[in-house]
Amino acid sequence: MAAGCEYRRRRLALARTYGASSNAIGLLQSATTLVPLAALWAAAVWGLTHNVYVILAAALGITLILVRVFAMMHECGHNALFASRTLNRAFGFVYGVLSGMPQYVWSVHHEFHHRNNGNWERYRGPLSTLSTHEYAALSETQRATYRRMRHIAAAPLGGFLYLIFNPRVNWLKGSAALLGHLLRGRDLASFQTRYWKCWREYRHMSANNIVLISGWVAASYYLGAGPFFALYLPTLSLAGAGGIILFTVQHNFEHSYAAPTATWDYDKGAVFGTSFLVLPGWLNWVTANIGYHHVHHLSSAIPNYALVKCHEENVELFADVPRLRLSQVPASLRCILWDPEAERIISFDEYESSVASRQPQTA
Repeated sequence: MAAGCEYRRRRLALARTYGASSNAIGLLQSATTLVPLAALWAAAVWGLTHNVYVILAAALGITLILVRVFAMMHECGHNALFASRTLNRAFGFVYGVLSGMPQYVWSVHHEFHHRNNGNWERYRGPLSTLSTHEYAALSETQRATYRRMRHIAAAPLGGFLYLIFNPRVNWLKGSAALLGHLLRGRDLASFQTRYWKCWREYRHMSANNIVLISGWVAASYYLGAGPFFALYLPTLSLAGAGGIILFTVQHNFEHSYAAPTATWDYDKGAVFGTSFLVLPGWLNWVTANIGYHHVHHLSSAIPNYALVKCHEENVELFADVPRLRLSQVPASLRCILWDPEAERIISFDEYESSVASRQPQTA
C-alpha cells in the first residue's frame, strides 16, 4: 500500500489530471437522463387508460432514472458535472426538484461529509450509526428498533422520509416558526431555527418546495391526484431507498475505517473508509459511476465520467481499497455499529460475539 503522504501527493495530481469537467458531456448526460425520464412518464400516463403492464414497466424505469437524477444532483453539488458553475447551479436545482431534495442545502451538508469522511465522531452517515457504547446503553426494545429501522426492508420508508416527507415538513415547520416570529414583532435578524443555517439555504428550500408542490398540483389536475401520487410516491421512495443503500454500503461495511477525531486521517478515510462497489455496466450508468467512490473521495472535483478512467490508470494506488459486490450488500447493511477503540465499523453479529466472549464462564 502506498504511504499516507503518497496518497496526499497523488490526490492533488489526480485532481489536476482528471478533474476537468466538460459542458458538452454534462449536457449530453443531462439529455440522456431527462429525456428518458419524460418518455417513461409519458408511457405511464398512456398506460393509465390502455395497459397496466405498461405502467408497471414504466414505473420500474422511472425508479432507476430517479436514482440517476439524484446522482446528477450530487455531481452538480460538487460543481463537477459541468465546467460552468452557472450550469451546475441551474441543472442542480432542476435535479433537486425532480428528486425532491433542495439541492443547495443538501450539497452544503454533503460537503461536510466529504471533509470528515472516516471521522465517525463528527459524521455518522445517513443512518446515524451508533457507537458500540451508545448501543450498549440502549434497552433491548430500543436495540431491536435500531436494528429493524436499518434493515434493508425499511429502506423504502427511509426513501419516502428522506426525499418526500422531511424536506416538505421541515420547510413548513421552519416557515411557520418564522411567520410567528415576525407576527410577534421581532426582528428578522434575530430569528434562528434548526431547519436552515442561513437565509440562502432558506431561499433554496423555498424555491425547491414552491416549484415542486406546484408541479404536484398541476399533475394532479391533469392526471388526477390518485393516479399521479400512486405512481410518484412509490417510484421516488424506491429511488430514495436505492440511494440510501448505495451511500450506506460505500461507508458501512465490515471493518471499514472509522476513527475518532484525535486519530482520524483524511486519506485513510478515503481509501479504507470507502468501498469500491463493483457493479454491472448498466448499473454504473444508472448510478453515474458512484460505485467508484474511493476515487470520488480522494477528489470530488473528478466528474463521474472520469472516475473509471482514473481508477483504471491508477490501479496500484487503489489495490487495497475494499471491494464490494452486489451479493455483499445485504451483509454490509448489518455493519451499522462503530467500534471507537478498534477504529472500525462492525456488524451486529460481531458485536454480539464480542459481548458473549466477555461474559464470565460458568462451571
